[in-house]
Amino acid sequence: MITVHTDGGARGNPGPAAIGVVINHPTEGKTTFGTYLGYTTNNIAEYTAVIEALRHLISHYKNDDVIFFLDSELVQKQLSGAYRIKDPKLKLLARRVFALLDQWTGSYSFVHIPREKNTEADEIVNTVLDREIA
Repeated sequence: MITVHTDGGARGNPGPAAIGVVINHPTEGKTTFGTYLGYTTNNIAEYTAVIEALRHLISHYKNDDVIFFLDSELVQKQLSGAYRIKDPKLKLLARRVFALLDQWTGSYSFVHIPREKNTEADEIVNTVLDREIA
């Protein structure tokens, strides 16, 4: 089972934003990365983190099962179907997530976790933002 921790953040909301991704594969080990997004919102950054994690997963591990851990309850609930997506920009991003999931052959789930259980992904976000906006 692959575990993926994602985080997205914007300083100012909207403001300078970045993502952080931590992928733990049971045999391949850990992969981490972060990307600066420019000026956007926290929610768009959170969705973008899931999208970028999925792109990486699809190119490396198509047949495995995966659990995504997110500290954004909104995004987790929207992707799990518990909340309706009203914002047009978030609807578009959710469609991208589901289009990528259509390429995934393993099972997947989205789990909400407290922020303090997502520190590594959060640290990546802050490191990228510190580097880009310093």
